[in-house]
Amino acid sequence: MLPNWGTRLASGADIAANGALASGVDCIQRMNRRPVVLVIAGSDSSGGAGLIRDVQVLSDLGVDSLCAITAVTAQSDSQVRAVHLMPAELVRAQISAALATRPVDAIKIGMLGNRAIVEAVAQCLPARTVIPIVLDPVLVSSSGAALLDAEGRQAMRLELFPRVSLITPNLPEAAALLDEMIAGDERDQRRQACRLREFGAEAVLIKGGHGAGAEAVDLLVTATDPVRRMASARLDTTCRGTGCALASAIAAGLSSQLSLAAACVRAKHFVHDMLVESGSCQEVSI
Repeated sequence: MLPNWGTRLASGADIAANGALASGVDCIQRMNRRPVVLVIAGSDSSGGAGLIRDVQVLSDLGVDSLCAITAVTAQSDSQVRAVHLMPAELVRAQISAALATRPVDAIKIGMLGNRAIVEAVAQCLPARTVIPIVLDPVLVSSSGAALLDAEGRQAMRLELFPRVSLITPNLPEAAALLDEMIAGDERDQRRQACRLREFGAEAVLIKGGHGAGAEAVDLLVTATDPVRRMASARLDTTCRGTGCALASAIAAGLSSQLSLAAACVRAKHFVHDMLVESGSCQEVSI
């Protein structure tokens, strides 16, 4: 079974050195403050995706943010113009400083850029049994620019997936991570989610927004629970940053002590509403 984060305390100090639960004072303090999510991601100068989108979503959901920047990108809505990756040691230092600043209730990971940054992040993450960790495996931008190199993808599969609670690939990302064709139906979608979970993540939410049909179907796959199917009407619209928004909304739910399934369902509703409010759109009928 997945850890019941709804019953855990707020930080790595939750479990005392002798294995006993820390004092109830920590619980009281946790109840009297806003949840906090550490966002590890790249910046997007257009504000449409990345760190800015993450922080905006978390704020909308009543959650505070701490940040570790992995990359600075110059982007418009249609083009990535430049990318500057942070040194891996600087990323490591940011994460360490953020975790030392105040208790963190969940971690959301986005763009990483290269193998060195993937490895640095994997090495300094807290245990996922203490703090839930959501990974949005960003491989390319909405405009098609590569945002993680081949060595980084391999390191993500082998070193980062085993450290995280949930990964949230879309259909093209799942196919790329598995070196397969994009899933053409729900059966393939489920099979690819199961294959990805074998790399060590506790759960996989494979997103069907890039698929076809009247419904956008996401599947939540864990080691022990039945596959959970989450569907919403497919909208005839596009919006950058939906993957960032979904993963951040899930992290917000986990930081607020929702179960994983409940956090995923709420996040899907949140993104669907965000798309509806982004401009004129209509349901797709097939």
